[in-house]
Amino acid sequence: MSSENSSALNLVHRPRRLRRNDALRRMAQETQLTANDLIYPLFVMEGENQKVEVPSMPGSYRYTLDLLLKEVAEAYELGIPAIALFPLVAEEKKDNAGTESYNPDGLVQRTVRAIKEAVPDVVVITDVALDPFSSKGHDGIVSDEGEILNDETVEILVKQSISHAEAGADIVAPSDMMDGRIGAIRDGLDDAGHTNVSILAYSAKYASAYYGPFRDALESAPKFGDKKTYQMDPANSREALREVELDLDEGADMVMVKPALAYLDIIAKVREISDVPVAAYNVSGEYAMIRAAGRMGWIDEKKVMLETLTSMKRAGADLILTYFAKEVALILR
Repeated sequence: MSSENSSALNLVHRPRRLRRNDALRRMAQETQLTANDLIYPLFVMEGENQKVEVPSMPGSYRYTLDLLLKEVAEAYELGIPAIALFPLVAEEKKDNAGTESYNPDGLVQRTVRAIKEAVPDVVVITDVALDPFSSKGHDGIVSDEGEILNDETVEILVKQSISHAEAGADIVAPSDMMDGRIGAIRDGLDDAGHTNVSILAYSAKYASAYYGPFRDALESAPKFGDKKTYQMDPANSREALREVELDLDEGADMVMVKPALAYLDIIAKVREISDVPVAAYNVSGEYAMIRAAGRMGWIDEKKVMLETLTSMKRAGADLILTYFAKEVALILR
């Protein structure tokens, strides 16, 4: 036996065989990220012909409706099947009860109608919560004592959901974390004749520090306190499963974990118990960190972007809400 042969290890298993070249690696790849997995969150504001960059979210913008329609059309042409709408509401239209949220001629309702007319096949998802419409900056009605009122808020959320459905929304997405709101919204939609409108429940939404840039974008930060009495403790995982199970029992068509990157374990656990699609929200703080590090030249931004979203898919997410959606769809084309 030659010295060359004698030095070789006698290995039966060599996992590197399937990593030898690009074609083999693609054949052995377990998780594929595609444009079909993406939901594109978009910020809409009043006015005309304006596109304003969010300072804490470089590359992400608030759009007036005319320019938003162009952005939606471009996203759909890239293969992104769905967009999620978030409104920047003028202060004078805000009150403690969030009454503007169910105004049939409100910003969201007008935007939904315009999108469905311009790009009828795109799936339109609307946020259901009071914080963009609240003078207090909270997701619910605030009592004189500073308590976030659950049942009174749910009544408003039902009205908001019905108004979105009437405007043409395909999916309503309650992000408020009030107890019992999924069942109430399902009943309200059905009673109003909107049995085909789906509910994407923000089921495991944590009281996270990763939301800061989003609140800048919509000027919706709480005017007092925090959201810990209704959003979840980041230290908890069993509680997330209970929240998901309750929303499934109440009729959720899809469930969500938010944020995503620091909660991959929650995504994986939810995937194990859910028989409906699981969404993950790649939130504004996660986006901002990658964007900022990329612009500083500290990371390869495109590669980290793809690796991050792939990790969410690998953890069990069927759908990913991400501000990177257009860029990713272009890369994957």
